[in-house]
Amino acid sequence: MMSIRVAKTGNEAVAEAMRQIRPDVVAAYPITPQTEIVQLFSGFVANGLVDTEMVTVESEHSAMSATIGAAAAGARAMTATSANGLALMWEVVYIAASMRLPIVMPVVNRALSGPINIHCDHSDTMGARDSGWIQLFSENAQEAYDNVLQAVRISEDPNVLLPTMVTMDGFIISHAMEVMEMLEDEKVRQWVGEYVPLNPLLDVENPVTMGPLDLFDWNMEHKRQQAEAMVQSKPVILQVAEEYAKLTGRRYSLFEEYKLDDAEIAIVVLGSTAGTAKVVADNLRQQGVKAGLLKIRVFRPFPAEEIANALKHLKAVAVMDRSDSFNAVSGPVFAEVRSALYGIANAPIIVDYIYGIGGRDVKPDHIESVYNDLAQIAAQGKADRLLTYLGVRE
Repeated sequence: MMSIRVAKTGNEAVAEAMRQIRPDVVAAYPITPQTEIVQLFSGFVANGLVDTEMVTVESEHSAMSATIGAAAAGARAMTATSANGLALMWEVVYIAASMRLPIVMPVVNRALSGPINIHCDHSDTMGARDSGWIQLFSENAQEAYDNVLQAVRISEDPNVLLPTMVTMDGFIISHAMEVMEMLEDEKVRQWVGEYVPLNPLLDVENPVTMGPLDLFDWNMEHKRQQAEAMVQSKPVILQVAEEYAKLTGRRYSLFEEYKLDDAEIAIVVLGSTAGTAKVVADNLRQQGVKAGLLKIRVFRPFPAEEIANALKHLKAVAVMDRSDSFNAVSGPVFAEVRSALYGIANAPIIVDYIYGIGGRDVKPDHIESVYNDLAQIAAQGKADRLLTYLGVRE
């Protein structure tokens, strides 16, 4: 298999993945720091590199609505957004999942207002975590590219038929250039295959009803089917990852374990911060500290059992949340991980660190301080506090 070694920003990598996928319809509205994705893709359309119907709409609500309409009609449909744009889609994001439409949407993570902020945190996609969408998080441009290609196969699998968000950190990944590998166009076309929609709206020989009124007589059954589709997506994600590894040599799973097997303390993290944490873990290992890392790739469906098995041997764990749930207890990722560990005999002590809100830098020194805290917690067998706001002035 031939691959193409290139230097791309995260936005460029995702736009190229969309070009290679060749969706039938892309409906989009610009928002920083996502704008460049659809701007570049519109250039591909204008230059005749893809035969895609590019719909420039008047809002993000309209972008998702048009994407839903196209997908319901039987098209392979995509869009992209960030932050306030995702929030404006809120109503129809839920509808896309409830209608079981295999839409793929790159989301460039950005802080939700207010105050208004254009930089990275995870408050946008964490706010949508229970909307019924599969969520794949990316550490860098390479993973964003690979995740978009895999997302098409995952969403369109007959056992799934759910939309997927592929996230990457705003500016940190979206606007930073790095060396990565792209597949040849024809390889991608063979990989994603031709989309064969199930029960499309325009199949006049087999009429269907889309978005009906669904009251107490059948609504619960339909929601149960939707929940089961999320359960069934987990083995599909793993199967698609295995096939992608054979194609590219790049292997993915539900999460990545980094020096975790013999670790005594570890951090759980999502997105670009994992790269910084790996460097810190390497440095601590040279000092004799048994530090490890678990990087979550698949946040929905949440791999609770697998994460619990990976962490249960540790003495202390710190979850790093790049958003706040405002539940007066913890960030959203901590709540999920702590719940996964509930009932595990001799489970590790677990604490939460909220960091990087509104794009605040997280530096190696910050990560090292977390590991230092974990070492102290492991030594004394208890944590003095559950939640720390890392790098905040207070």
